[in-house]
Amino acid sequence: MWEHVNCSRFIWNWGLDFQKKRYEEFGDKLSGYDLVKQLTPLKKQEEYQWLKSVSNKMLTTTLLDLDKAYNNFFKSGFGFPKFKSKKKSRKSFPIRNTLYFTESEVFIEKLKKIPYQTNYQIPLGKDVKFYNPRIHYTPNSKWILTVSIKCENQASELTDIPMGIDLGVKELATVVFGEDKLTFKNINKTREMKKLEKKLRRVQRQISRKYEMNKQDNKFVKTQNIIRLEDEVRKLQYHMSNIRQNYIHQTTHKLINLKPCRITVEDLNISGMMKNKHLSKAIQQQNFYEFIRQLEYKCSWNGIELMKADRFYPSSKTCSNCGCIKSDLKLSDRTYICPDCGIVIDRDYNAAINLMKYVN
Repeated sequence: MWEHVNCSRFIWNWGLDFQKKRYEEFGDKLSGYDLVKQLTPLKKQEEYQWLKSVSNKMLTTTLLDLDKAYNNFFKSGFGFPKFKSKKKSRKSFPIRNTLYFTESEVFIEKLKKIPYQTNYQIPLGKDVKFYNPRIHYTPNSKWILTVSIKCENQASELTDIPMGIDLGVKELATVVFGEDKLTFKNINKTREMKKLEKKLRRVQRQISRKYEMNKQDNKFVKTQNIIRLEDEVRKLQYHMSNIRQNYIHQTTHKLINLKPCRITVEDLNISGMMKNKHLSKAIQQQNFYEFIRQLEYKCSWNGIELMKADRFYPSSKTCSNCGCIKSDLKLSDRTYICPDCGIVIDRDYNAAINLMKYVN
């Protein structure tokens, strides 16, 4: 697998260099399939014989991916393809879609049969067709195989009840669905996450001390112990990121399964919110952008209307009972007390009600 990763990175860099030189010389580029035709004379050269040991489909798919990146750049004008670094680039490669699964093994061209583990009910046998299969290596030393399978749209009938979602730092989301109130906790405040963060800080301090101990002539020397600890940091960060990602998937899945006719969320200025030095870390860990992104495509799958309230709509300052706007409401005020009708209500719950009633 490492051989496939290295060959995929090499052929991407080779193709990118080939296209850049051609553009400088002739002012145009080869199409993806014309670039693929250059593989055969390349592999016949004695110094590149080692490319024959990997799947040819992997090499051609990598070059077609490069062509897509090139075309996207010419259409949009930004995002020019970059050379892949051995240290920093994602360690992945595409495979031929003729793979098939048995109960305990998956057969992949050039890699033969490989044991696998999964929680999904994957269809077995050679008659099943998979699309865009790829393998990538994760920081926690695991190889992940991803595939796509065609299936019928299983969206069910929706209710006539709207839903309002207020995102926050104290709680991930306060949701109002008709007369029901749902609260989804901040996963970063759980005992498990606090334990992982404490362990992460301890390992980072160890790395810092070892760098200082091995300092020579104003230069830091990276020892094997430092490399080992840095690998541990990457694994911890990846593990924590997976916990947050999984929690957001579970939350959005529960909300979509309620089948509301409409979901309303705030159009948050996340980049502006990140400028608050006191809350930037908490906002980053909540993954608001990812939460809304998942809602968007899951609503599209299920035929649910997703509405974004205007960025300057005062959902927290507006009384959900009488409509009075309390302009002096501070961020530290967690309870909303209406100056007109006197209602006392939780700030986030009040905002979620207003979002549920919001009309564009």
